[in-house]
Amino acid sequence: MLTFTFKEAREHNACEDSYRKFAKFKGGITKWGGNKPFPILEVLESNGLDDALWVLGHCKETKERDKAIRLFACDCAERVLPIFEKEHPKDKRPRKAIEVSRSYANGEATQEQRAAARAAWAAGAAGAARDAGDAAWVAAWDDRDARAVARAAAGAARHAWAAAGDEINFFA
Repeated sequence: MLTFTFKEAREHNACEDSYRKFAKFKGGITKWGGNKPFPILEVLESNGLDDALWVLGHCKETKERDKAIRLFACDCAERVLPIFEKEHPKDKRPRKAIEVSRSYANGEATQEQRAAARAAWAAGAAGAARDAGDAAWVAAWDDRDARAVARAAAGAARHAWAAAGDEINFFA
């Protein structure tokens, strides 16, 4: 379970309004404790997606965190993949990149899959995934929640490409 503390939120200069809102949700910092970890899913419940993503991005870097970020990015990318596939029905590179990223997160990606993903990236998957992200932004222009998903999906492309490489680079 991924956790965070009020102390960590302060150290990372959390938004004051969000900090206070979550503190109220927990019954106050004094009652809860500044150094006592809380599950980041509670931030999602109390404050919403934007704050939960901020916390996730500032959690200590662990394998559990990296896996959660990668799988969330895959989920977001899959939600907007139909937009891309409608425009480019024969281009399966983004779908394959998501599949490899998910396999990588679960410790199941083979060297062959990773090599194929690198080759697809070199052949232009980056541009295809960027097109999918652009389509998602256009589709989401009037809907705040959809924009958040689109932002995450755009990041998902980066995470999917990272699965093809030898290093994981989140929030780059």
